[in-house]
Amino acid sequence: MSKTEASLKVLPLLFLIVAPAFASVLHASYAQHCNKPITLTIISRHPTDVLEKARDMFLKTQYAKEYCIKDVRFIQLPPGWWIDYIKAHPVDIAWGGGPTQYDLLFKFHLLRPLQTKMALDAAAQIPDTLAGAPMKRIVNGKIYWVADAIASFGFTINRDVAAQLGYDWHKLKTWKDLASDQLGLLMLQVGVPVVGIADPTVSTSNTRMYEIILQAYGWDDGWRTLTLLGANSKIYSGSGLVRDAVINGEIMVGITIDFYGYTAHKQNPACIYVVPQGQTIVNGDPIAVTVSTKHPEAAEAFVAWALTDGQTIWLDPNINRLPSNPNVFNTPIGKERKDLYEAFQQILHAKSMKFNDTLALMYEDAMRLYFKATIVDLHDLLQQAWTTLLSAYYLDHKIDKATFEKLKDQLTSLPTFKDPITGKYTKFTVKYAIKADKVILKDPAMMDKLMNAWREAARAKYLGVLRALGG
Repeated sequence: MSKTEASLKVLPLLFLIVAPAFASVLHASYAQHCNKPITLTIISRHPTDVLEKARDMFLKTQYAKEYCIKDVRFIQLPPGWWIDYIKAHPVDIAWGGGPTQYDLLFKFHLLRPLQTKMALDAAAQIPDTLAGAPMKRIVNGKIYWVADAIASFGFTINRDVAAQLGYDWHKLKTWKDLASDQLGLLMLQVGVPVVGIADPTVSTSNTRMYEIILQAYGWDDGWRTLTLLGANSKIYSGSGLVRDAVINGEIMVGITIDFYGYTAHKQNPACIYVVPQGQTIVNGDPIAVTVSTKHPEAAEAFVAWALTDGQTIWLDPNINRLPSNPNVFNTPIGKERKDLYEAFQQILHAKSMKFNDTLALMYEDAMRLYFKATIVDLHDLLQQAWTTLLSAYYLDHKIDKATFEKLKDQLTSLPTFKDPITGKYTKFTVKYAIKADKVILKDPAMMDKLMNAWREAARAKYLGVLRALGG
């Protein structure tokens, strides 16, 4: 059994329980036209509670009846394993995980455009863009994915923890505030990081936030900010773990997608979600049919349901997500969720940044791997260099401000490395990242060589700062 199959998490099958009268009608319908009932296979990043609720709701619908769908099988895998799994196994639908993941699947030609009138009519109810962000991936007039939920990006603060630390949480307004000297000093004071982030190779939402930072501040300053954000933080192996750490008071603040913030507040009212004004975007969370589907029409029936009647899932008080179809707020359930409607309106009118989605996609994989090699893999060394530098200036007064700024610049600058592609020395510029992204796509074996080169250049940089401080 392969590593992918061994690690595969398949939700247990649930039996549909319906009233006897409905059951008999459904049975008669199957007897008339269902020679072989269908089980849909859906690969997903949505949590178990969403998937189980979706199965229960969908199997009771006319969609399931008309298309002979007797069950839905959900497969939960880390995003990095989706491509190989879809290539090797029949998968009808991909659902959830953010546009980053779906644009990658599109690049590998693993998405099947919507074709039935039913699915296209449902997709037409979703705006093409929302708050300036694409809600669909349309290429040559064909729709490859559609958002069935939306999200913004920011950070969630535990105000009780801030009070215990004597820190005014109102100071946290921008991404750079999380990468500040002050939060680094707070880390020194309490002995552990007070900020939480996630490894971008396992979190598509954190990937998007890092892309936002790179475009909000520009490439060079963006990487300086990301480096210090990493230095100030505990790095988790998933975005949900960051949310939980804020809720539980393990950290004071964590970068989160908006619905994690809403959930945090519901579970712990001390938590508050903050949108960095002018430094956020709205994302559509997609659903799509994959090329390995064995039941394309039945798959599109599920998509049509998810974009229409299925939108009520997001309004469940235990789920708390923003739907992509505004019509759901006109339903009886929608009218009860005035809080989510207000959040929906706030997102629509929030001051968002101009984000170049096309550019982000061009360097996305290379950016994630560079972050992993230089910040995640060397986190202990980076944090040691940063705390030593902070102590030398702020606490021990061993260096003056000019020296502090010089070494801080050295710590956060993009280092020169020997490019394994050309053999020449270069830096991780935007232009280089785009080139490296193409190389990785065509030659995955080059990935390790590139990461090794980036890692060793960063290691030398961090050690250089420590040596300059006598370490």
